[in-house]
Amino acid sequence: MENNNEQYGFYAMLDRMQYINRWGLMRNSRTENIKEHSFDVAVIAHSLCLLHNRFAEEGDIKLDPYRVQAYAVYHDCTEIITGDLPTPIKYRNREITAAYRQVEAESAQSLCSLLPEWMRDEYFELLSPSLETEEDKLTHKLVKAADRISAYIKCIREESSGNREFRSAGESIAGSIRAIGLPEVDYFMNHFVPSYGYTLDMLSSGED
Repeated sequence: MENNNEQYGFYAMLDRMQYINRWGLMRNSRTENIKEHSFDVAVIAHSLCLLHNRFAEEGDIKLDPYRVQAYAVYHDCTEIITGDLPTPIKYRNREITAAYRQVEAESAQSLCSLLPEWMRDEYFELLSPSLETEEDKLTHKLVKAADRISAYIKCIREESSGNREFRSAGESIAGSIRAIGLPEVDYFMNHFVPSYGYTLDMLSSGED
């Protein structure tokens, strides 16, 4: 057992996610940090998993919604160290993407070093998933889809506030979401996303 007086900074570091803003190249009517974004992604990923399991046919992989949600909660934690690198740079070419993934893995190691040793392996898997099994790959795909949907919702909110800066980004992200080709993603987009453009009165009354 470790020294009872030992102190660890892992969770205090996670709390600093609130200071890292997204969409750094865009004019925002309201800033969005990676802490609140991670909550949004976790909520959506959990829903996508429930939908996936509902639509799954015999022999299809089913997933634990809470495991998927855990991966979503931690999917951007390494940005505490790396910062939020804009998408056009992150995916500019294979070399930059590969280098950034290596930096992410090293950042995950740095964060996990702030935990007791017996906790590190489990958290490293959340911060830097191995993607070795089909279940891992599907989990990653659902979290990425949730990440895209969250970004699209951000575009809806910005446009609703009169900010046209996000119009082209919204169109591009919508196209990338359609290209995912998962029924659970299409269902969420068709049945849940439109209400993000509603007023509070419309949401309360159930009007569309």
